Amino acid sequence: MSFLFSLLLLQGAPVAAPHAMPGEETVAPYAVDDRNAGAAPFVGDGMAKAFHGQDGIRRIVDNMVEFSFADAVIGEIFANQDKVRLKRTLFEQFCYILNAGCTYTGRDMASAHKDMGIQKADMNRLVEVLQRAMTAEGVDFQAQNRFLSKLAPMRRAVLQK
Repeated sequence: MSFLFSLLLLQGAPVAAPHAMPGEETVAPYAVDDRNAGAAPFVGDGMAKAFHGQDGIRRIVDNMVEFSFADAVIGEIFANQDKVRLKRTLFEQFCYILNAGCTYTGRDMASAHKDMGIQKADMNRLVEVLQRAMTAEGVDFQAQNRFLSKLAPMRRAVLQK
């Protein structure tokens, strides 16, 4: 959740669900729901701690997105994507799933990846990129695998047949 959105909520101001935040491209409205994150959050704070809290999750997401845009294999998939929005919603998604105190305001996985042409090999490469970012953050192998197992069922919604 953005600082501005949080501040408005705390002040009791009526706020429409954020579809695009400042600096992001406009997107069509959709129903905001934590279930759009594609997985239920872990119980307890162990996984959030293993990922070094919100700061660590943000570093992982930032690195993952930068690695993905620059990657020779999957970079073309990201070339025309809104990097600012991607970083925000991916952070929210990871933070929510890791139970680090976030809500998810992004679209559901099928809608977010519609018409991107993502194939199995692309997903495999993205997992490698995520593992690289988690390793750079110092997340231990067991915690990485637990997180990846939580994300794995989303493949069905993301892959293009």
